[in-house]
Amino acid sequence: MQRVRGWSVLACLALAGCAMSVAPPATQNEAKDAATAVQGVVLPDTESLRVHDPIGRDYALWVALPAGYAAQPQKRYPVLYVTDALYSFPLVRSVRNLVGQQGINIEDFILVGLPPQEGLTSKQSRSRDYTPSEPVRDRPGYYSDDVTYGGAAHYRDFVADHVLPMIDARYRTDPARRAFAGHSYGALFGAYVLTTRPDMFRTYILSSPSLWFDQHLLPRMQDEAKAPANPTRVLLSVGSYETVKPGPRYSTGNDMLRQAADFTAQLERSGRTLQVDNVVIDGEDHLTVYPRVITRALLQVFPGEGPYTGG
Repeated sequence: MQRVRGWSVLACLALAGCAMSVAPPATQNEAKDAATAVQGVVLPDTESLRVHDPIGRDYALWVALPAGYAAQPQKRYPVLYVTDALYSFPLVRSVRNLVGQQGINIEDFILVGLPPQEGLTSKQSRSRDYTPSEPVRDRPGYYSDDVTYGGAAHYRDFVADHVLPMIDARYRTDPARRAFAGHSYGALFGAYVLTTRPDMFRTYILSSPSLWFDQHLLPRMQDEAKAPANPTRVLLSVGSYETVKPGPRYSTGNDMLRQAADFTAQLERSGRTLQVDNVVIDGEDHLTVYPRVITRALLQVFPGEGPYTGG
C-alpha cells in the first residue's frame, strides 16, 4: 500500500483586515537556499493499489476514501469509478470534498481512479483499453499510427473480474450503487460497457463520448445491446461548442451534439430499463466541459443529506 503522489498544489491565502509588519523580500539566492525540493504531494485519505492482469499487464488503482470513513465502521458507501485518472481522480476528489461539504451537498462516496497501464503513456493505454475495435482509418488526423486500438472487451472483463471484486473485498462498498464516469474515449468505453455488460454499474456518467469512433460503431451496436437486470441511469452531457461551426472553440469535424442526441433517442426507444438524460452545457468545449459535467452529475447521482449550502 502507498499513498497517491504526484500532483502539485496551488494554495491561496487571503489576508485581510489585520495590521502586520512585513519582512523585506528574500533575495533570489536566499529563496533557493530556503527551498527544499520534495518528490511529490501526498493526497490525504488516498491509497494506491496494484492489480495484475493475467495476460501480463499491471495497473494501479487509486482510491480516495471519504474523510469520515474510519469513524463510521458500519457504513457502506457507493463507489464511483473514473477513467483517465491522471486527470479525473484529483479533480473528482476535490469536487467531492469541496462541493460535497462532508455529505451535506453530495453524499460521501468512495472514489476509484483507473490510471494507465504501468509502463505505457496515457495515450497508449487509453487508445487500446477504451476503444471497441480497430477502426477503419477513413478520417485523416483522427487516429494515430503509434498506438493500438480495440482492447475494450478485454479491459471491460478485466475490470469486472479483477478490479471490482478487489475493491468490494477491501472496502465497505455498496455494489448496488456502483457508478462509472468517463470523458471522450473514457465515455466511449462507458457506452460500450453499457451496451455489452450493463450490470457492471448502476449509473453511467458519459461526458462527450466519442460516438464517432470507427464509423459510429457504438450506435450501430444498439440493436444487439444487452438489457440490464436492474433500472440503470445514464447521464449524457456535451458542451455547446461540440458541434461543427466556424470559430476556434468549435469542433472541426464531429457534431457531437447531434451524435449525443441521436444516441439518447436510441437508448430511450430501446425498451431497456434505462433512465436517460442528455444535457448540453452552455459555453463549454471538449476540453473544458468535464469539470462542470462531473459537478452537476454528482449532485444528481449522490444527493447529500441537505439542506444544500453554497458556502
